[in-house]
Amino acid sequence: MASIMTKLVCSALIVLFLLSRSNASSVNTSVEFSIDNYGARGDGKHDDTEALAKAWTAACSSSRPAVLLVPKGKTYLLKSITLSGPCKSNLVFMVKGTLAAPRSLSDWSEENRRHWIVLHGINGLTVTGGGTINGNGELWWKNSCKTNKARPCKQAPTALTFHLCSNLTVENLKIVNSQQINMSVEDCSDVQLARLSITAPGTSPNTDGIHITRSKDVQVRDCVIRTGDDCMSIEDGTHNLHVTKVVCGPGHGISIGSLGDDNSRAEVSGIYIDTLYGTTNGARIKTYQGGSGYAKDIVFQNIIMDNVQNPIIIDQNYCDSAKPCKNQESAVEISNVVFKNIRGTTMSKDAIKLDCSNSDSCTDIVLENIDLKMEGGNGETQSTCQNAKWRKSGNVTPQPCEFKN
Repeated sequence: MASIMTKLVCSALIVLFLLSRSNASSVNTSVEFSIDNYGARGDGKHDDTEALAKAWTAACSSSRPAVLLVPKGKTYLLKSITLSGPCKSNLVFMVKGTLAAPRSLSDWSEENRRHWIVLHGINGLTVTGGGTINGNGELWWKNSCKTNKARPCKQAPTALTFHLCSNLTVENLKIVNSQQINMSVEDCSDVQLARLSITAPGTSPNTDGIHITRSKDVQVRDCVIRTGDDCMSIEDGTHNLHVTKVVCGPGHGISIGSLGDDNSRAEVSGIYIDTLYGTTNGARIKTYQGGSGYAKDIVFQNIIMDNVQNPIIIDQNYCDSAKPCKNQESAVEISNVVFKNIRGTTMSKDAIKLDCSNSDSCTDIVLENIDLKMEGGNGETQSTCQNAKWRKSGNVTPQPCEFKN
């Protein structure tokens, strides 16, 4: 009898184990929501905005991990749209086809001119799929005041915005011809950006590749960024950013700033830029006079520059105005900045520019193993400094300038 009872108990335990495995498997299996099943045509002509919104609502409401699919081989026309969380489970936005913005400016109202696709308030989001996000920005560039001085300056959309997202992964996507900024990461944490191809003509105005502000713990790696403005722009509130293996150019290099505009306070720290290839502008930190706060603990290293305009530049007197900016006493403090293992060619004789404030000078600036030469060997490079407190390590060409008051 004891032997029979033991066998029955063992059999029951096995059944319970198999049932638990079956339940766990069903819980962990993703459920797919295709935009086509919610009325999308995918012909690039009809408006598929409402279909995407419906598919998003269904996927975001799923109690099981969900995949929102944009099928391959189709083009989906989208007007301005915000896809919001929180979602009930982790969600994968699988973009295999193309999301395309309207070509006509009449499809944009004054209220939605700043954004095209916004993903807001989501935890555990992955955006991937190998597809394309096409901003169709040509008409916006032609009507920009930076292209046509006779036109008034108006806002243009950022193609892809992530706002208040955490545990975010964006990888294996193409972003092309954005109306203005290609991708913006705002108020986010724990972010992974990888294997992105971001392209726009070198003449397209304000088409920053990746813009990061008020975000922490961000990693960017293995990306190719070729645009008409900064490959990456790093703004106030960015902390603990690591950038590795990025091809940059055409474009304005990687810029920290502008910081401290309109006498504002800015705080940036823990910025680590490692391995850039082919950058057509340089490593830059720029701040307005009159600001406050800090930009500190910053490393630019292992960078190859090709015929750049401004290879290494710190500018605490930055002014982006048609009129001269007035002199002010305060500035965003810049400290503990390392430029290391940087080589290549420059169009400008001033290969190193350290233009610091009279009141809050740049401190603990390190120049280590720098080799910057004139493109085509046309003369010698030089450095210019104002109120910069620096030291060098290893060979540095051009020779750093003397500290001046």
